Amino acid sequence: MSDQEPVVVEAEGETVGEAKWVGLRELERRFPGLDRDLVQFEVVSEGERGLLGVGTSPARILARFDPAAHPARTATTAEPRATIDESDTAALVRELLEEIAHALGADCRVEVEDGDEVITAGLSGPDVAVLIGKRGKTIDSIQYLVGAAVASAGGDPPKRVVVDAAGYRDRREARLVELAERSASQVLRAGTVVRLEPMSSTERKIVHMHLKDTAGVETHSEGDEPNRYVVVAPAGGD
Repeated sequence: MSDQEPVVVEAEGETVGEAKWVGLRELERRFPGLDRDLVQFEVVSEGERGLLGVGTSPARILARFDPAAHPARTATTAEPRATIDESDTAALVRELLEEIAHALGADCRVEVEDGDEVITAGLSGPDVAVLIGKRGKTIDSIQYLVGAAVASAGGDPPKRVVVDAAGYRDRREARLVELAERSASQVLRAGTVVRLEPMSSTERKIVHMHLKDTAGVETHSEGDEPNRYVVVAPAGGD
């Protein structure tokens, strides 16, 4: 392999992070044991998203690996992590998230806060987009899997697990609250029904809870997963 020319793979994805993941996976297929730190990425296009995702153009990247430049490095070398005094449960959360991030080809840092009732884990780094996924579905799935593992590991009472990436959940909640208030104002002003974009059950709950005490409007969900959405309507309407 050392006599080969540099290998360049072109890949696409909904986000730059996902495109990097696709490119990295193709290089790992060609070079088993590849150290992902040796791969260089060039962003060709960050992609564009149309209204409600219609007319989306994918993000495109070039992933470059030069086997001749690093012939001796074939295995992933992890940076040593400082010893952290944390509970067995927090250590389990950290270990699972690091394994998941590695499996998805995401270079990220994991920070875990062990509270009395909730373990909060934050992921940060250049590739966190692949861990968030479309409409947050990937990060929700990761949170569910890690939470299930913590629950099955025991603990009385079991702790709830919250997993976030680059502050996505806070930003998304703020946008959903703004969208809910804007939709409620439109309903009250025009007396029309507003149908929001498809959301996850977690996101729909945020909208429902925020508007539940708003006079003059009511909310409910319609549609089938994964395209289920919130309807904001005048209170007492048909």
